Amino acid sequence: QVQLVESGGGLAQPGESLRLSCAASGFIFRDYTMTWARQAPGKGLEWVASIYGDGEDTWYQESVKGRFIISRDNDKNTVYLQMNSLQVEDTALYFCGKLQWPHHYSSAYADALQDSYEGWGQGTQVTVSG
Repeated sequence: QVQLVESGGGLAQPGESLRLSCAASGFIFRDYTMTWARQAPGKGLEWVASIYGDGEDTWYQESVKGRFIISRDNDKNTVYLQMNSLQVEDTALYFCGKLQWPHHYSSAYADALQDSYEGWGQGTQVTVSG
């Protein structure tokens, strides 16, 4: 029932910006924490950022703090990831996911992404090349 569709990826040079979008359907979007995660070549799935259902609270992976901004528009059932000052190390396939439990969040979920989130889409590729 849960469906998430990522878009907005592409090719960028170091220092440039991209904005990713994730369109959600099949659940009451405003009730759930949403997260962005990424998988770089040869690496495991890495948590990037999360945002609470009402959009008031956000959390970030240390490596992207000050560069990335997660936001959401509950009227459009869409979560965004604004990526500024892109680095080569940001190259990855980016996914969005829905937390399994409504009105809830814990930082521990960042270490158990597959067990805590659901609805992962096909991902959108971000390639940063200098």
